[in-house]
Amino acid sequence: MRLVTALAASVAMASFVFYLRHDLILLYGDAVAHINIARRVFDSKTPGLLQLGTVWLPLPHLLMIPFLISRAAWQSGAGGSLPSLIAYAFAVAGIFRLVRGALSFPADPDRESRLAAWFAAVIFAANPNLIYLQSTAMTEPLYLALFIWAIVYLEEFTQALAARNEESGAVRSSLRKCSLCLAAAALTRYDGWFASVFVAVAAIVIALVAGEAVDRAEWRRAVRDFLLVVAAAPAIWLAYNWIIYRNPLEFANGPYSARAIEKRSAAPGLPMHPGSYNVFAAGQYFLKSAESNLSEGILQKVLIGVAILGSILCFLVERRLVPLLLLWLPLPFYALSIAYGGVPIFVPTWWPFSYYNVRYGIQLLPAVATFFAVSVYFLTTLARSATGKAAVTALAAAVVIASYASVWRAQPVSFREAWVNSRSRVALERALAANLGKMPPEATLLMYLGDRVGALQRAGIPLSRVIQEGNHRTWKQPSDPEGLWERALANPAALADYAISIGDDQVARSARQHALPALVIVETTGQPPATIYSTHKP
Repeated sequence: MRLVTALAASVAMASFVFYLRHDLILLYGDAVAHINIARRVFDSKTPGLLQLGTVWLPLPHLLMIPFLISRAAWQSGAGGSLPSLIAYAFAVAGIFRLVRGALSFPADPDRESRLAAWFAAVIFAANPNLIYLQSTAMTEPLYLALFIWAIVYLEEFTQALAARNEESGAVRSSLRKCSLCLAAAALTRYDGWFASVFVAVAAIVIALVAGEAVDRAEWRRAVRDFLLVVAAAPAIWLAYNWIIYRNPLEFANGPYSARAIEKRSAAPGLPMHPGSYNVFAAGQYFLKSAESNLSEGILQKVLIGVAILGSILCFLVERRLVPLLLLWLPLPFYALSIAYGGVPIFVPTWWPFSYYNVRYGIQLLPAVATFFAVSVYFLTTLARSATGKAAVTALAAAVVIASYASVWRAQPVSFREAWVNSRSRVALERALAANLGKMPPEATLLMYLGDRVGALQRAGIPLSRVIQEGNHRTWKQPSDPEGLWERALANPAALADYAISIGDDQVARSARQHALPALVIVETTGQPPATIYSTHKP
């Protein structure tokens, strides 16, 4: 497994260097936001953990902080990418270990199980969309690594019970590691909350079915500790939201939640997005996004189709592999999220023929990689001759190579999503950064950061010089009149040297109220104008 991890790390670093040199790791607005949320924890007028906000879960930002202390790593975005690179290598190793261990049990790994494990690892590691995403500060690579290893340890827990291991340490150890991975996943993406419920139910069922495999009191304690750890992560986040925002579900129904944003942007009388309140249609859109992350054109359904075949074979032929079916959990989660959670997915080939959250389809990659390899394993087992085995393997490899070649020819859809949706935003950030860089180095700025914080990042202006919407006491509801942000809006000249507005935001309204003179207006196609004001009247 060391060789697999080393090769994955090499792919990670090579792709990261390529995308970094071409200034492509900051295309996603969410990546820029993740980086600057982490940076604000120590670089802010009011530094501290409250700068983590509420909508996004905290673990990715906390992991980025050590890498973002360097100003150069912050400006380039490299500091935000490093946790993703590490997670990618661990995820590849996890797929390899999962397939090898599941197919070889109860014996030692044989040639066929090792080949299947390598095949699964290559399908996962060579995916062009994952290769791009792992070079960014997006949260998908980290979540995938944690989710995969949770399933690895659940499978090993199952094997320890099935082996009737008299040494119960193997049972406790695997279940404990599974719970830690699930807790970390639940602090990375909300997918982890959904996965935690089903993996916890699976662990309990497996323990009950095992019967006398281990001492009942022993496994009851192990399951109890498992459930406590798994439940702790969501409980911590709910408590944080209740204490800070006076609403334990602030992340789900607050003004910055996905549902609230969607309602503000939806056209009157029209469905909010495809699949809204329709689970079947929502599932179709998610599957289409998964297909788009796997291949282009006529090959799109082949990889998923073969993976579904492998899943059916697991259920019918090898019941001991049933825990691996949990890798399909992203399908019901995203179907429900699209239908009822205000989470839209737009794919370029279906209405409305655009790109939005299409990268979510990468969440099915572990299932596809695993069960495609399992299908090949079963088919080669059925082939009696060496020629037949070689033919099955060669055909499967050709399908994967052709699928990924089609993705590279068209460019990975996750990269296209980032590129298409970033062009106007990046143009505004660059133009605004060029003007911000001309300001006195010690000037204090008043600015609503929102999704335009990239301008400050590109200009290298420390966030501790900026009064922004997070500089107040969030537990003071509905507003904090004594907060730094509110006081600066009420009297810009007293606290800031310059004010920067984007469109008609709160800073723009404050500037009109106080008749602040505009120094520069930055206009780019597709974006509201950015205006730089002096807070001191001439």
